[in-house]
Amino acid sequence: MKEPIGVILLNLGGPETLADVEPFLVNLFSDRTIIRLSPFPFLQKFIARRIAAKRAPKSCEAYRLIGGGSPLARITGEQGRGLAEALAVDGNFQVRMAMRYWRPGAETALAEFAQAGIRRIVALTLYPHYSRATTGSSLDDLRRAIAASGHAFELAEVREWPDQPDYVGCLAESIRNGMAGFGGEPAQLVYSAHSLPVSFIREGDPYLDQIKRTIAAVEKITGMAGRLCFQSRSGP
Repeated sequence: MKEPIGVILLNLGGPETLADVEPFLVNLFSDRTIIRLSPFPFLQKFIARRIAAKRAPKSCEAYRLIGGGSPLARITGEQGRGLAEALAVDGNFQVRMAMRYWRPGAETALAEFAQAGIRRIVALTLYPHYSRATTGSSLDDLRRAIAASGHAFELAEVREWPDQPDYVGCLAESIRNGMAGFGGEPAQLVYSAHSLPVSFIREGDPYLDQIKRTIAAVEKITGMAGRLCFQSRSGP
């Protein structure tokens, strides 16, 4: 039998109930990788709690509109089960997820791997485009969890996949299907990406370049030009 390999799906996480919203926001705003609320690290959590308490009511309203919680854990679980089935053809793999700002975290996945005798791990980001604010932060968190676990895990990383053919093909197919719904009438194609502080890009974060790589690969297939915009601009 082949040596077992663990696969950890890295994702953001999200509150599963309205009661989870405020503690989820505390976890999010406590991450100094994405935002530094104070030059003094020891104040980060304190300020994060105050911001989360202020933001929670508005965020709760948004989550209430989609059923009272984030579907991200459920969707990631479905992806994990599908991946496990595909990998079972070629080897002995166990797939778990690690949510950066909610449950289950990296510690849970590592504990289950250790119990199963797994020492080799592949960290697979579910963010196609690398940024220190997303994949970078998740990998930092995973490495900290490995160091604290007391186990000698061997880690490999899949950090980005902006022009992976199947991913690009799915986007192209979705665009074609969407455009077909207009019945040939003129329509503007808009690529909507999550916003990122301009300072990150200036400091060398590859996120924007990788977004543009994806768009170029998609447009090569569809022959349709679009415009790039950014959504979810926010701050504390």
